[in-house]
Amino acid sequence: MNTKNKTRPAASGPARPEDKRLSIGSTFAYGFQHVLTMYGGIIAPPLIIGAAAGMSSQNIGLLIAACLFVGGLATILQTVGIPFFGSQLPLVQGVSFAGVSTMVAIVNGGGGIQAVFGSVMVASLIGLVITPLFSKIIKFFPPVVTGTVITTIGLTLMPVAANWAMGGNSAAPNYGSVANIGLAAATMGIVLLLSKVGNAAISRLSILLAMVIGTVIALATGMADFSKVGQGPMVAFPTPFAFGAPTFEIASIVSMLIVILVTLTETSADIIAVGEIVETKVDSRRIGNGLRADMLSSAISPIFNSFTQSAFAQNVGLVAITGIKSRFVVSAGGFILVVLGLLPVLGRVVAAVPTPVLGGAGVVLFGTVAASGIRTLSKVEYRNNMNLIIVAASIGFGMIPIAAPKFYDQFPSWFSTIFHSGISSAAIMAILLNVLFNHLKAGNSDNQSVFVAGTGRVVSEADIACLAHGDRFENGKLIDAEGKEVPLKSDTPAEH
Repeated sequence: MNTKNKTRPAASGPARPEDKRLSIGSTFAYGFQHVLTMYGGIIAPPLIIGAAAGMSSQNIGLLIAACLFVGGLATILQTVGIPFFGSQLPLVQGVSFAGVSTMVAIVNGGGGIQAVFGSVMVASLIGLVITPLFSKIIKFFPPVVTGTVITTIGLTLMPVAANWAMGGNSAAPNYGSVANIGLAAATMGIVLLLSKVGNAAISRLSILLAMVIGTVIALATGMADFSKVGQGPMVAFPTPFAFGAPTFEIASIVSMLIVILVTLTETSADIIAVGEIVETKVDSRRIGNGLRADMLSSAISPIFNSFTQSAFAQNVGLVAITGIKSRFVVSAGGFILVVLGLLPVLGRVVAAVPTPVLGGAGVVLFGTVAASGIRTLSKVEYRNNMNLIIVAASIGFGMIPIAAPKFYDQFPSWFSTIFHSGISSAAIMAILLNVLFNHLKAGNSDNQSVFVAGTGRVVSEADIACLAHGDRFENGKLIDAEGKEVPLKSDTPAEH
């Protein structure tokens, strides 16, 4: 097995962890695990948007195939990279959920799917132009910011896992049934058991194996249906502009540009997050390359009937839980996505995996993302600074749209589009507070807030003045230089 970096070797020093190459079999096995992890997320947007546009099931199927195909190409671009495009990190790309509500609004506003495609193309090209601004913000992402964002990413994904575990379709009669949740719990239990197995390969493939076993259990109990796998074409190449030429409406483009700003913020956070997990250097140049790949993919995707592309946060968790840091594994996942986009029959096989199975695995995956953020936050210095309030306010702010999804419904659409994303909310708050407290230090003091006093042990000068030379504490008692116990006066009034 050749682990030498063949793509962009460093002039000196050790090879980057993400450049490690595995065997072909391992590469595609782990890559397929990435596909299974994000499959439910990548097909959800075309399902929602297609239904809003009143499309037939056949046309919605074309949208899904297109999203798989473009997501695969975008993933390959992001992981393999070409000059100026691609972060060369293990990041899976797919249709961004950030723009779903905006796209549905464009469709319902009379623009149709053609206006959606047109707005995505123009807004993404504008995003491509402004990416240098985003690539310069690396200095504003110290561990107090990155740890907060990573933790929030994991927490904001938990409702997705819970929804999957309950069945995925709230209108279904068995939504939230004991059977669905039981299947999810069984899948989660299998993940944990396989993770404990002494064999490293089995442990690292625990998510994939648990999904397979969970699907077998579902088949045995009548909870899985593969009868529709053979229906529809076996091979289908995405036809350019299959739904007609795109149209360009100013209002739709402005709305989509806000989505692009959100996407840039989230992808920046994901690039930094996966860099922390992989333990590799992420600088402004690398962020810029990743964002340009994001925007280029998004600009081209409407040609093949797809939508905005961004990094999938749930796959960041898979990198953390498996410990497989190779970007070529994710490239293999991108290749599999392309194949799924060309072979709808294979996509239908994967789509037949019961949603509760995905939910059971998702609980562990998304929880791992949050745990990775907590690990990063453990490296932060909290004494005599305002870092604790930065973390507290940012995570709390990011949880608002998760705890109350309708919180911003009465706000202007541009505002709600940005802050309806818990990840964007937490990232924006963390960046602003970090600048306010750690960069603009005018007015700061060690005792300006109860949060400062609470972050470290504080002993007053009056207490020190009462101690004599040689005094020491032993077993909770104050002992003087001669070895005698010094009585301690209680500050609590005596009871009578």
